[in-house]
Amino acid sequence: MKVIDIINSAKKPFPSLEIVPPLKGSDINKLYNAINPLMEFNPPFINVTCHREEIVFQQREDGSTNRKLVSKRPGTVAIAAAVMKRFPVEVVPHVICGGTDKYRIENELLDLNFLDIHNVMALRGDASKGQTHYMPEIDGYLHTDALVRQISNLNNGHYLDETLTDTIPTDFCVGVAGYPEKHYEADTLDIDIANIKKKVDAGADYIITQMFFDNSKYFEFVNKCRAVGINVPIIPGLKPISLLSHIDKLPTTFSISLPEALSKELKRCKTNEDVYHVGIEWSTAQSKELLKFGVPAIHFYTMGKAENVIFVLKNIF
Repeated sequence: MKVIDIINSAKKPFPSLEIVPPLKGSDINKLYNAINPLMEFNPPFINVTCHREEIVFQQREDGSTNRKLVSKRPGTVAIAAAVMKRFPVEVVPHVICGGTDKYRIENELLDLNFLDIHNVMALRGDASKGQTHYMPEIDGYLHTDALVRQISNLNNGHYLDETLTDTIPTDFCVGVAGYPEKHYEADTLDIDIANIKKKVDAGADYIITQMFFDNSKYFEFVNKCRAVGINVPIIPGLKPISLLSHIDKLPTTFSISLPEALSKELKRCKTNEDVYHVGIEWSTAQSKELLKFGVPAIHFYTMGKAENVIFVLKNIF
């Protein structure tokens, strides 16, 4: 079932989840064991993140340098298929622009289509390590709207090879990202929202936001989106803060802010356990306020660790 149909047919708000593929060489059962307790809350879909290959430079004995592409996690297609086979849930693999080109993207999308996976999350991805700014590959995409347009073209039976005849249209539902505090590369929130509208105009069906800790940022974001004609569902994304290191790491890594009230609570924390409990309480309060606002769903970033998300879900669903 398509995510947009799940949203439109839902009689009440629901939780959705995002998981990170295990590291290469890890036991897939660890991922299954992390997902299993979450199934109690009947999430209708689970997002599977994608990580671009990393460039590693190795010096040869003759002094020259060898450039290698290294993948530290199994492919998203394989993980998505494994999760879908194991659990009664729709999977939403992330398809990214970074580190690939439009031809490899088409092959990945066709693999997903053959597996009866018809939901994808279209993302640009981050810059490669060592790059100060994101740079597309040759025949790749600089912006996500071009990726969304390629998926829309496939849905209309238009493949990259124009010599093909009698092509079968795909049937993908496309989600895209939104940033209540703006994407870090955008000069203003209004400019960033204009870029989001390009993705929606290209064919995106719904938006899932980056994590945030201040609901007022989300409310403002939704209002601004509606004002420019973005009328697709906008699902808030949340993550309970859980470690002392997150206090500095999350704002820096994801270009988000911590509201003053939360910062005061976290400053009182002396241990990871203290932060863990504050995170659950704050995320629970956030969720309750968002549900009152009328959100169709709440998307939880588990980052491979679901225990605190389970506590939040028990408090609100």
